[in-house]
Amino acid sequence: MYRRLRDLREDNDYKQSDIAKILNMTQQQYSKIEKGITEITADRLIVLAKLYNVSLDYIVELTDNREIDK
Repeated sequence: MYRRLRDLREDNDYKQSDIAKILNMTQQQYSKIEKGITEITADRLIVLAKLYNVSLDYIVELTDNREIDK
């Protein structure tokens, strides 16, 4: 999941500091999430799923399908 968060961020041309600001945390805190040192909360995962327009299942690696089921 953590690598996928990094890949999504990079694919969308965001810096860690940009995502940290969106999630109301420091860049250092977000960096630890991407490294798998710190867990990310469900509410923050939802924010990222909406930001990247992908499903939560994709972020947490339950599927490789980026599309959101409608």
